[in-house]
Amino acid sequence: MNVCVVALGKIGLPLVAQIASKGHTVIGVDIDPGVVELVAAGTAPFDEPELDGLLREAVQAGRLSATTDFAAAVAASDAVIVVVPLVVGDDDQPDFRAMDAATSSIGPHLRPRTLVSYETTLPVHSTRTRFAPRLAELSGLTLGEDLFVCHSPERVSSGTVFRDLRRYPKLVGGLDDASSERAVSFYESILDFDERPDLCRPNGVWDLGSAEAAELAKLAETTYRDVNIALANEFARYADTIGVDIAPVIAASNSQPYSHIHTPGIAVGGHCIPVYPRLYLAGDPAATMPRAGRIANSAMPGYAIDRLEEIAGSVSGRRVGIWGVTYRGGVKEPAFSGAFPLRDELAARGAAVVAHDPMFDDAELNSMGFEPWDGSTPVELLFIQADHAGYRALSPGDVPGVAAVLDGRRIVERAPWDAAGIPLRCIGDGR
Repeated sequence: MNVCVVALGKIGLPLVAQIASKGHTVIGVDIDPGVVELVAAGTAPFDEPELDGLLREAVQAGRLSATTDFAAAVAASDAVIVVVPLVVGDDDQPDFRAMDAATSSIGPHLRPRTLVSYETTLPVHSTRTRFAPRLAELSGLTLGEDLFVCHSPERVSSGTVFRDLRRYPKLVGGLDDASSERAVSFYESILDFDERPDLCRPNGVWDLGSAEAAELAKLAETTYRDVNIALANEFARYADTIGVDIAPVIAASNSQPYSHIHTPGIAVGGHCIPVYPRLYLAGDPAATMPRAGRIANSAMPGYAIDRLEEIAGSVSGRRVGIWGVTYRGGVKEPAFSGAFPLRDELAARGAAVVAHDPMFDDAELNSMGFEPWDGSTPVELLFIQADHAGYRALSPGDVPGVAAVLDGRRIVERAPWDAAGIPLRCIGDGR
């Protein structure tokens, strides 16, 4: 089979490597010539476990190429997978410009009986009412007869993409029965699945019966997580007012099998969880819980500052450190990281902010608007924003001048700080 994958980012490129590893011929398309050049040479432009080896093997075997030319890539393919990012604008509405442009570049070059799968997370109805009609119009093909279109949302995370591809069922939903059948057959041919006895059905490709059901499934699973974290954060904030540590409370609650309270923290980041509730709300603007969850979670960086100021006084005029710029530990990904609103709020309150992150060098931190900590300048107040493993053993001697710490991820060992008489607070520890 010849397959075209459109957009060679942190989701699309691992998918290219996975498809090639199953013996198919893959053409990766991207609008960035630099990315195309690297991929064509078998080099990944970012870090992802397993990716480098799979790319080199695919290029050496002649099963992988990359181009900026939509026409040649699409015309040569039996299946086209679209993984172009869908972003949300300042008005909290989806910005379809990149997706529309990709669809317009694909449509004229489709050959009869091609499957087009949209893996980008979308508002409900987008596949059927926005993209599929445009593909049919530009190609002159008939949906369900010689053009097959489905939605199959990606369900993977940076740093664990290949594990996630094997671990989670692949959801598909076609515009019609013929499209669903083609989609199921296609994904069964490109994916491997781990045995999952914990699932209610065998792990594999899961046909949800319609594009709308597949779109909603992805939005539901991610919005659930955001709302759940928001509830955990509400519990944590209340626990701080009554002198109760929320961590054992959550553990006790979750010992009952119908309770699944998530972990509170300083921020919710990443490409998915802060964004997809907004895509859900684009289709269901009357929904109250997703909107309330976004409000609650967006307020957590400010709450963390309030919490530290309660014990250490105003941050105004003081040097304050943000340790961890990535949105989560061990992954070089700053998308929607809580470090950004935390930095901005600290600066608005008059603090001088410096940052440290073992995943980034000084130039990278500067490019994101952070002043790198030089390793010796005293830092009076400290926020732990990302749960990097190296921060677990952080002690007062590692941060000269530190007088108080807000551990936003509950990762730091408390004993050295208690011994030094330096206050260390967490979200919801009740101290």
